[in-house]
Amino acid sequence: MIVAERKPLEDLARMLEGHGKVLAVGCGTCVTVCFAGGRQEVAALAASLRMKAKISGKPLEVSEAMVQRQCEHEYVDGLAEQVKKHDAVLSLGCGVGVQMLAEHFPQVRVLPALNTLFMGMPTEQGVWEERCQGCGNCVLDKTGGICPVSRCAKQLFNGPCGGSQNGRCEVDASIPCAWHRIWERAEAMGTLEALMQIEPPKDWSTSRDGGQRRLVREDLRVPAQPKDTQ
Repeated sequence: MIVAERKPLEDLARMLEGHGKVLAVGCGTCVTVCFAGGRQEVAALAASLRMKAKISGKPLEVSEAMVQRQCEHEYVDGLAEQVKKHDAVLSLGCGVGVQMLAEHFPQVRVLPALNTLFMGMPTEQGVWEERCQGCGNCVLDKTGGICPVSRCAKQLFNGPCGGSQNGRCEVDASIPCAWHRIWERAEAMGTLEALMQIEPPKDWSTSRDGGQRRLVREDLRVPAQPKDTQ
């Protein structure tokens, strides 16, 4: 899932300066699970903004709304009437949700309430860890389901660096060495021999370095209708 955290209240207050009616919109998927943009978080943020505005003597109306997913047009269509009544939308969605709302409602300013961090998973209550960077060329079949791109601080592909000590990362000793875990996994699965093969340099052309990425499934696309030439 996409993991995010709320921006500081002071930053949001500065962002909203000059706006009198704001619609705070939450998202019912990833950011709800990581307790950053669900219904409760929307209500808490709206209350905090109202209180801060009252204390500072600056008029600010904050309304609340929720959609199941901010990243798809059909889910945000229902906000149209509410958006018309406000001069700004504060998105408690990930960066994709913010951009979707901005594209869908170009007549109003859409602002981010969250900082989008990474794709990850909960490892214990209140803790989420990064697991994927979306590099577009997955090697998890070779590394026992442990990603060296997101979990090795140096993104190494042929074993640990010389700084790894006692299974801990040289960059941050609180982080387990990804390659130590990859080796342990291979040992348990009886696949150590595969790790002895030298991996060539990774093809990063599928990663973010190549610019904005796009996935097209021709089997799912709606055929374009022929233009009437008459």
